Amino acid sequence: MKASRKARRIRRHYGRMHKAGGLNLVSLMDIFTILVFFLMVNSSDVKVMQNAADVPLPESSAKQAAVENLTVQVIGDAILVQGREVARLSAIEAGDTHIRGLSDELAYRRDRWSEIPEQGLEVTIMAGRETDYRLLRKIMQTCVDEQFRQVRLAVEAEVRNG
Repeated sequence: MKASRKARRIRRHYGRMHKAGGLNLVSLMDIFTILVFFLMVNSSDVKVMQNAADVPLPESSAKQAAVENLTVQVIGDAILVQGREVARLSAIEAGDTHIRGLSDELAYRRDRWSEIPEQGLEVTIMAGRETDYRLLRKIMQTCVDEQFRQVRLAVEAEVRNG
């Protein structure tokens, strides 16, 4: 017997509504694309300087973000420039205002620049809290003598709650 038009429509509608659902991949890909772009944009704001675990930095409430440039570290009995040892603290004389190995390394790095800016080159000094100020002053003076006049001291950001 031939089914009526209404019976065929009901059967068609029932079959359409009780099929296994499909997954719309286009929408899912759009969501993941937006998520990837969001993470890429927001992760570029963070600047973290490489810090050796041996250097406990003093805390500060600095407002400016860290800038990556030449780094001079004081670790134990050594002075390092970009991780390479250039001088020993035991070899520095008490009356010296100039550190020879550091000066030689900074001169080498300065000579690699085609033109030195009017305000001088940038350098960041990383030294522990307990580092003697007289030693820091000698390091800073050596940097200034070699045209690294924009001296920054690395500090650890102070975390404020609330």
